[in-house]
Amino acid sequence: MKVLLLTGALFFAGLAGCASAQEQSRTVERTVKSVPNRDARIGVYLNVQPDCTSGPLPTIRLVSPPASGKVVVKNAKVKATNYKACLALEVPAYVAFYKSPADFLGNDVLTIEVKYVGGRTEIQKITVNVMRAGGEQKI
Repeated sequence: MKVLLLTGALFFAGLAGCASAQEQSRTVERTVKSVPNRDARIGVYLNVQPDCTSGPLPTIRLVSPPASGKVVVKNAKVKATNYKACLALEVPAYVAFYKSPADFLGNDVLTIEVKYVGGRTEIQKITVNVMRAGGEQKI
């Protein structure tokens, strides 16, 4: 089991109380940067209840796989501080990773469906921008 300490901005999915009755299904699009042949975290899926305990984890399905890379989901424990009313918490989670082949550069697109216990479904269209290490444009 992997333990993640969450700091700074990170995409969380499945946080209790985030969806209204009108928001039973939604689509999210995002971009993640990666380097060839290395795991890149593309999502953290957990369920934090109002009392700061964990609720049931969502079901995750790969709707459309990436053309070049692979996606794996691993079990983890997430530690966070100062999240909403929770001063400190440690809850189980699923963490999704993308890994491209060693010779791949460019964009790879995948779609993940995340289903929560309450009936809410989220479709995540993720574009992974794979570039050489240090290949970012310097300004």
